[in-house]
Amino acid sequence: MSTSSESTADKRQAPAGERVADWADGRLGIYGLAKANMRKIFPDHWSFMLGEVALYSFIIIILTGVYLTLFFHPSMNEVEYHGTYVPMQGVRMSEAFASTLDISFDVRGGLLVRQIHHWAALIFLGAMFVHMMRVFFTGAFRKPREINWLFGFLLFVLGMFTGFTGYSLPDDLLSGTGVRFMEGAVLSMPIVGTYLSMFLFGGEFPGDDFVARFFSVHVLLLPGIMLGLLVGHLILVFYHKHTQFAGPGRTNKNVVGMPLMPVYMAKAGGFFFLVFGVISVIAATFTVNPIWALGPYRPDQVSTNAQPDWYMGFSEGLIRVMPGWEIHVWDHTIAMGVFIPLMVFPLVLAAIAVYPFIESWVTGDKREHHIADRPRNAPTRTGFGVAWIAWYMVMLIGGGNDLVATHFDLSINSITWFVRIAFFVVPVLAFVITRRICLGLQRRDKAKVLHGRESGIIKRLPHGEFIEVHEQLSQEQLHTLTAHDQHTPYEVGPETDENGVQRKITRGQKLRARLSKGYYGEQAQIPKPTTEEYRELTSGHGHH
Repeated sequence: MSTSSESTADKRQAPAGERVADWADGRLGIYGLAKANMRKIFPDHWSFMLGEVALYSFIIIILTGVYLTLFFHPSMNEVEYHGTYVPMQGVRMSEAFASTLDISFDVRGGLLVRQIHHWAALIFLGAMFVHMMRVFFTGAFRKPREINWLFGFLLFVLGMFTGFTGYSLPDDLLSGTGVRFMEGAVLSMPIVGTYLSMFLFGGEFPGDDFVARFFSVHVLLLPGIMLGLLVGHLILVFYHKHTQFAGPGRTNKNVVGMPLMPVYMAKAGGFFFLVFGVISVIAATFTVNPIWALGPYRPDQVSTNAQPDWYMGFSEGLIRVMPGWEIHVWDHTIAMGVFIPLMVFPLVLAAIAVYPFIESWVTGDKREHHIADRPRNAPTRTGFGVAWIAWYMVMLIGGGNDLVATHFDLSINSITWFVRIAFFVVPVLAFVITRRICLGLQRRDKAKVLHGRESGIIKRLPHGEFIEVHEQLSQEQLHTLTAHDQHTPYEVGPETDENGVQRKITRGQKLRARLSKGYYGEQAQIPKPTTEEYRELTSGHGHH
């Protein structure tokens, strides 16, 4: 009997969950994959949360967007409104505008979801912007992460256009003004402008189809591309891991941090709900895009407060401050006041996209980098970043010149001329000042390494002199302040070889040498303290 019961126990089936896991693992290899990667080590730093905020905001956008899609009617068919919002009753409007009013006032939770969706989009792009600046200033875009920089850049640019198509869907007066602005920019393109406009709007502006077309682009095309880029971005982050800041035991060949499971997964889960909660509180507290206060779009109406969302403001600023130049070629008029800003806009974006490759070429640095730079130790790069941000802010002022004029009681012409001048002057000043600040911080770091930290303790020497006692830095602090590379600029070399034969030196080599000197020349970095200097100053001295 005992043998029989043991045999029966051996044949007893495993729990249902275990059987499902075994079935899935036999076909997908999940267990082996998880076992190899769930304990993967990642460095940890508070700035990595910026990318997580962008990721979680994108997820919130998708979730709320699915809900809104169930109730939105992307049609420009004209109807008469008879909904809950009394001030609009009897007003003729498009179905798109009417359904947005219904979502706001008649669908349970509709207004809150609309607000969360819009605020999440603003925060997504804001987090992307700050995240990219963190990557830029720390040099985290260098080999092997150049492709991931391009993925992040494309996510930001596509997010801008996804946001633009999104806030254009309600067909309200503000969004319609923005679409009209875009139509004018498209029409300024020589030869193809008219054809592109007819293609976008299905005829003369505003046409009857642009809401339906923007809807397809907004909910299918752009999010699909962004989702693919996001997956690729996360795969590369998982493969390369984050860069880590300099510290004891940290090199380009190892990672110091915590495992993905359970530490990072637990933190990520909690942080997602924290981000969702904060966005929900903001959405419930601060109204954004109140279309009922604006009314449906009419081509013959526009108000002075018409402003795009912040991430498109600099493009509008380019056009607002550009002089209204026109040229006539072969019986055609080209509106240079719109066409030139339209060309500058993608060129600026392209310069941001290819910067990692430009810096790699200038510096000749082809090594892998897994240690992040301190911004002060790359003064030229940091100067470029601050100059770009300053230029962006100047263009935002230009894009809102009417609001600046009305709020501060200034002349709009004075503001426009200020922005035109600042367009060229402010980035240069920002670059020069930032680089000088970085060099000053490098000098301070060098002094701290050689002389120690000011302790605030005053000591009187036997001969009556008063001095301040300096405390020597710890080995960890010394390592952090001296771990960065000391680069040498690229040089073309002598014009003749050892045999006196004229060397062929290309213009590209000369340009590279000149730029490399700007990055790593005597005026672009402070020499690190040497071991001999440190020993000489610290040996046998109780103070400095």
